[in-house]
Amino acid sequence: MFIYLDESGDLGFNFYKKKTTKKFVITLLVCTSEAARKEFTKAVRRTLKNKLNRKKNNSRSIAELKGIETTLEIKKYFFKNIKTNGWGIYTLALNKARVEPHLQTKSGKKKLCNFLARFLMEKVDLSHVQRNVDLIVDRCKNREEVRDFNQYLVNQLEALLPLHTHLNISHLTSQESAGLQAVDLFSWGIFRKYENNDPEWYNVYRHKVMFETEYLRP
Repeated sequence: MFIYLDESGDLGFNFYKKKTTKKFVITLLVCTSEAARKEFTKAVRRTLKNKLNRKKNNSRSIAELKGIETTLEIKKYFFKNIKTNGWGIYTLALNKARVEPHLQTKSGKKKLCNFLARFLMEKVDLSHVQRNVDLIVDRCKNREEVRDFNQYLVNQLEALLPLHTHLNISHLTSQESAGLQAVDLFSWGIFRKYENNDPEWYNVYRHKVMFETEYLRP
């Protein structure tokens, strides 16, 4: 099983700042088969080649798909290239206005992030995994945060895994992983739904959302 994790929005709590978001979204793209993982890799590469880097005289080659920069038309093209089953989306939108003050500190935000990732991972049925679970996370943490995150998730989720299977966690850049680019597109659509009341892109793939909740709902 391959699981890709991405975040949208921010964990700033100064709501007087113009760019501070009201919501913070965590999204998992869960591929239960190698075929599904390969399909996403092909879809990302095909979209980059056919839609973003098609012009021969284009001086700047675009290396990755980003939800915030990709048009709806191109997002739909990407989605049409996913023809296999064996995958689903798990997501939560945190209502930041209801987060307790002690979790708004620097150390508190780390604990909050780790907890929310664990909460969402627990919604995925890991009981029938025959091989290891590979969790790929967008690289945005420092070395200490990576160690704490990995240790926390492995310890918390160990009991949910079958015997002789392991949770392997990798922290990669989005350019290194097509799966991270794919989950970024999906996470952006979910963020737009909750932050801006704009579900247009989300509605395209909503039937693939296996779990969704607004955490600390108003």
